Amino acid sequence: MDRNAEINDIVEHFFRHESGKMVAVLTGIFGPENMQLAEDVVQEAIIEAIQNWTNKDIPKNPTAWLYRVAKNKALNVVNRNKRQQQFNPDTTHFLQSPWTAEPAMDLLFSEQEILDDQLRMMFVCCHPSISPDSQIALILRTLCGFSIAEIGRAFLTAPKNINTRLVRARKKVRDAKIPFTLPAPTHLSLRLQVVLEAIYLLFNEGYNATDGPVLIRKDLCEEAIRITELLIAHPLFEHKTRIYALLALMQLNAARFNARQDDDGKILTLEKQDRQQWDHSLIQKGLINLEKSADDQITLYHILASISAYHCTAKSFATTNWKGILKSYDILLQSDNSPVIILNRAIALSKVEGAQTALAELGKIANEPVMESYYLYYSVLAELHLQLEQLPQASKALKKAVALTTLPAEKELLRAQLDRCQKK
Repeated sequence: MDRNAEINDIVEHFFRHESGKMVAVLTGIFGPENMQLAEDVVQEAIIEAIQNWTNKDIPKNPTAWLYRVAKNKALNVVNRNKRQQQFNPDTTHFLQSPWTAEPAMDLLFSEQEILDDQLRMMFVCCHPSISPDSQIALILRTLCGFSIAEIGRAFLTAPKNINTRLVRARKKVRDAKIPFTLPAPTHLSLRLQVVLEAIYLLFNEGYNATDGPVLIRKDLCEEAIRITELLIAHPLFEHKTRIYALLALMQLNAARFNARQDDDGKILTLEKQDRQQWDHSLIQKGLINLEKSADDQITLYHILASISAYHCTAKSFATTNWKGILKSYDILLQSDNSPVIILNRAIALSKVEGAQTALAELGKIANEPVMESYYLYYSVLAELHLQLEQLPQASKALKKAVALTTLPAEKELLRAQLDRCQKK
């Protein structure tokens, strides 16, 4: 592998898997009001790594090297600003003495402290004084290693808007003097919901990447599952049915990863996938967690997990229980009648009541602004027209879908469909 490529791979891996942990610990040291400072220290450590490794050998344990550099930078920040800036007195007191600094830093970066600080960080980001859209943007940025561009795509909005949200959120954290602690039991449920939404967005970005050369970014999905398992394992949460439902949903969807593309990287639709390549052990874990999620209060994650379970337990595409899937979407519509849900429901509706009925349903969202730039809307529209042998309409929709998607694998699939359509 090219040396620069190897360095980039290491840094990318660190940023995805470790930077959130490090930002959480440093935020505990500096205080939530200095969250940006924590991010800056991590960024400086990464820049130093790139510069150092470009000119010298890459260390045998790059992650340990980066942690050591970040620890040293954090100590320098504390000592340089101990009279000018107020940090967390519970931790910085021990960091200012050469006798206690190193053992104190080792304790702060211990595995258990990192886990606890990540949870604290999640709930700082989801404090009620911060607007919901800024909450999710903040947790994706600080804990999940999302770039500004990735968060923008997740929200279907411009990067500059995400920057504005992040600046506003950090200001709220400072102004409200939000403590670096876990919420009281009375506030836990509401703030947990925002945490789960952020995790689900993270998984979705990995499950169907919105940019780059690859369709699936397994590292993002694995991180989303890891954070959810962290929530389940923590004794803070007694009522975990929502968390189990989200975990089940992600596991059932992730179980199909290996069958979603052929050896050449071409996308395989659900109908063409080799179900023997599905991870059946992960499917079983997902089904078990879906059972654990049973509750009188049904959430979005319960319904979507049940839909995924219908797909995962069908022996073939032809035997899929589309009526059960449609019923699940009908239940979902009672609480969420967003354009994306209506679009997804239309697919199941076409299997049960035909393409013409599904097209009529899509007419309800044809003028929705968010659908105008959503390539999947035009992809589904084309598929329904194809089923009805309406080739000119199908071609028009496919051309629009090709123009809107940026993912090479998606473009290739849509262009192949367009070629077949135009040859008929």
